[in-house]
Amino acid sequence: MLYAIERSHYIYDIPYEVDFKRWRSRLSNAEYEAIVAELNQRIEGAEIHTSSWIPGNDWSGTVYDPIYQKACDQSATEAGKCFGLFLWVVLQQHPFVWAFGRYEKNGIPIHGLTYFKLGNPPKP
Repeated sequence: MLYAIERSHYIYDIPYEVDFKRWRSRLSNAEYEAIVAELNQRIEGAEIHTSSWIPGNDWSGTVYDPIYQKACDQSATEAGKCFGLFLWVVLQQHPFVWAFGRYEKNGIPIHGLTYFKLGNPPKP
């Protein structure tokens, strides 16, 4: 589940849902399920994740490659947005509550959202 701390409420909608559906429709169920499984595996056991740091710079040969190759017609910019939405949905469906925000590292804004697991979340 996703919780917006600044607005003090849970989020159930998908931002840019039209884009999400378009990108998702370009992937097979097996490709999408592999991405979701990989994301679930990556987030397990850790309490903080930054979206743009998860996939790395080179997606070749990874489960994320179809995002770039197929879903986003080899647009790196669109692939980054698509990946971010896929992660958003995975965290919305996750049994733990995750909050998010935009932060800096060494005074430089981090590209992508940083998600963190809430230890004592408010009741939905």
